[in-house]
Amino acid sequence: MKSIHIGQRTIGPEQPPFIIAELSGNHSQNLTTAMKMLEAAAKAGAHAIKLQTYTADSMTLDVQKPGFVIEEQDSLWHGEKLHALYQRAATPYEWHAQLFAKARHLGMEAFSSPFDEQAVDFLDSLDVPCFKIASFELTDIPLIRKAASKGKPLIMSTGMASLAEIEEAVATAKAAGCQDIILLKCTSTYPAEAANTNLLTIPHMRDAFGVQVGLSDHTGGIGAAVASVALGATVIEKHFVLDRNAGGVDAAFSLEPQELDALVMESMRAWQAMGQVVYGGSQAEEKAKQYRRSIYVSADIQAGDILGKHNLRIVRPAFGLAPKHWDSVLGKTAKTALPKGTPLSWESIE
Repeated sequence: MKSIHIGQRTIGPEQPPFIIAELSGNHSQNLTTAMKMLEAAAKAGAHAIKLQTYTADSMTLDVQKPGFVIEEQDSLWHGEKLHALYQRAATPYEWHAQLFAKARHLGMEAFSSPFDEQAVDFLDSLDVPCFKIASFELTDIPLIRKAASKGKPLIMSTGMASLAEIEEAVATAKAAGCQDIILLKCTSTYPAEAANTNLLTIPHMRDAFGVQVGLSDHTGGIGAAVASVALGATVIEKHFVLDRNAGGVDAAFSLEPQELDALVMESMRAWQAMGQVVYGGSQAEEKAKQYRRSIYVSADIQAGDILGKHNLRIVRPAFGLAPKHWDSVLGKTAKTALPKGTPLSWESIE
C-alpha cells in the first residue's frame, strides 16, 4: 500500500494514524470560537483540521415541503428545515483563508469538504493540500470528477454507500486523474452507535479497492477510533468542539480537547502496538526470562545424597535446570556438596 502525501504529512501503514479534527458548524459562526478551536486542536496534537465549504443555497432549496424538513424523531435536528440548519452550520467563505493560515501556522494541515463544484474551485484557489468528499456526496459523480481533476489527493467517506457505489466513485476519481485516494469507513448516523460501526469493513474495503482506508467516526468517545487502527485505519476523522455543554450543531457527537488529546495518544499507541508477528519474546523482554522458574536446591545436600522433593524445588529465578527436567533428576545422586539456594546443573549430579 503506497504512501500518500497531504501537505507536509505522509499517510500510510508505516506512519502513525493521521488525525483530522472536523470543525463542522461547531464554531456557531463565531470566528473567535473557530480560532480557539484551531488552537485547542493543535495543542491536542491533531495533524489536520477540516472545514465544510457550502452555503445553505448550494445545499438545498428554501422551501417548506416534505423532504425539506427533518422528520426523524431520533435526529438531533428533528423538526428543523434543511435550509435553516445549513444556514446556521455553514462556515463563511471569507473565514477560510484566515483559518487555513492559522492552522498552518500552528503546524497542522488544513482542508475542507466541498459540497458543489464552485466550492472545489474556491478551495483550489486557496491551495488546499487535498479534498474530502462527505459521505452523503459520494454519489455526486460530477462533484467527485471535479475534485479529482485538480491533481490532489482525495479522501472520500463511504457512509451508507454500496460496494457498487464506492466502486463507481473510485473509478470516477481515477478516470479524472486522481490516483491518491483514501476511503473512510463511516456510519452516517449522528451520533452513531458502536454496534453499527462495523469496523471489520476496513480491511475488506482496503483489499477490495486497493487503497488506504480510515475511519470517519461519529460514535461517542475514542474506543471505536482506536480499535480501527488495529484493523489498518491510516486516517481517523472526528468532529471537534471546545465544550459539548456550550452547544454547537454537532456537539453531541464531537470530541472535547482532552478527548482529542487522548485519541492522538492512544491511536499512536495502538499503531505502535501492532508491530510484527513475533514469538519467543522481544529483545526488550530478554532480561525478564531470568524470572521464569528452574530447579534449585532447597535444603543443604552432601556429596552422595539422593536428590528428591525433600531437597529440591522448582522456584524462581531461572538459572538452574528447566522444570521440564524435574522427573529426570529425581533419584539422582549429588556429585558434590550443594548448599541451599544452589541452581541445579547437570555437572553437579550423577
